[in-house]
Amino acid sequence: SSSDASNIQCAIRPDGDDYVINGRKWFITNAHHPHCAFFIVMGKTDPDADKYRQQSMVIVPVDAAGVDIVRNIATLNHVSPEGHSEVVFRNVRVPRENLIAGEGDGFLIAQARLGPGRVHHCMRAIGAAERTLEMMIKRAMTREAFGRPIAKLGGNPDIIANARMNIEQARLLTLKCAWALDTKGIMGALQEVSMIKAVVPKMLQQIVDDAIQIHGGAGVSDDDFPLTALFGYARVLRLADGPDEVHRAMVARLELRKYKS
Repeated sequence: SSSDASNIQCAIRPDGDDYVINGRKWFITNAHHPHCAFFIVMGKTDPDADKYRQQSMVIVPVDAAGVDIVRNIATLNHVSPEGHSEVVFRNVRVPRENLIAGEGDGFLIAQARLGPGRVHHCMRAIGAAERTLEMMIKRAMTREAFGRPIAKLGGNPDIIANARMNIEQARLLTLKCAWALDTKGIMGALQEVSMIKAVVPKMLQQIVDDAIQIHGGAGVSDDDFPLTALFGYARVLRLADGPDEVHRAMVARLELRKYKS
């Protein structure tokens, strides 16, 4: 469905005491994990309902007839052993009791987890940025070029300072978002949730990119440093749970709403 979740086309059709599911899902996290026992599948139970009441969620056992885990999709030349998988559902039949909440509640369920989930994404990204800055500084202090530590060469002091300032700004914004969720709920924290999701992964990507540059050739090696994996993580995170553009649009829309008469 890309950045518009209402585009989901997977069909969950009632049939007697069962639901019959047909659809194709991409980038399904953990689908290749040996302990994966079931999927939570979101699809359309009523395509004629209100836009945000068409979708429902059902539990589907991984070994149900018609479930085909097609492949584990590589991302930025990395293959996760747990999987970011393509999964096809062909006439998969599950009992109606596998419905989560009620028919048409799919968006409500998704929204309830997306706010806190985005906070968790950003918390991990800030931790990754701290780790990256530590590696950057250690490398810059111990590696010499032209007779000096590279920490003192060119614009590297500015790069280190900007990394620290950007991490702290991102941390404070994330803490504010968590506070808003605790005190005002998801509907009262929509702007903060979108702000952190647009700001924090981009911050991490920039710091990792700078760290790769300071590490030189070693920075692009997968063998000695984890920077390429961290870069891939940051870049994917700018798409996962909504691309930057969607979140910036939400921030702008809510900001403009404050000035409507």
